[in-house]
Amino acid sequence: MDTKLVIFDLDGTLLDTIDDLAAATNHALQQNGYPAHERSAYRYFVGNGITRLVERALPEAARDEETVMRVRRDFVDYYSEHNTDRTRPYPGIESLRSEEHTSELQSHEP
Repeated sequence: MDTKLVIFDLDGTLLDTIDDLAAATNHALQQNGYPAHERSAYRYFVGNGITRLVERALPEAARDEETVMRVRRDFVDYYSEHNTDRTRPYPGIESLRSEEHTSELQSHEP
């Protein structure tokens, strides 16, 4: 097969972003008086975007739209400044780079 284009999703596929996502979410939660979570919990919270991440991280009784949006704003403010503090490529990703094809990255995150 003659492959000329390879498209990857960026977050969680090529890059291990969980530590920065956890740090940003914990920051936003604590800014709003909610408890932080252990890093390991975030494996279950991620997927389907930032709003769903925030909803899953909040206590069930605090998942109203106003609270979710307020915590989400704090998340975005923090994450926009700290989204590469701990993020690293997964092992072996660098070896996928090739001059034989064009690579494209796709992300639905801001």
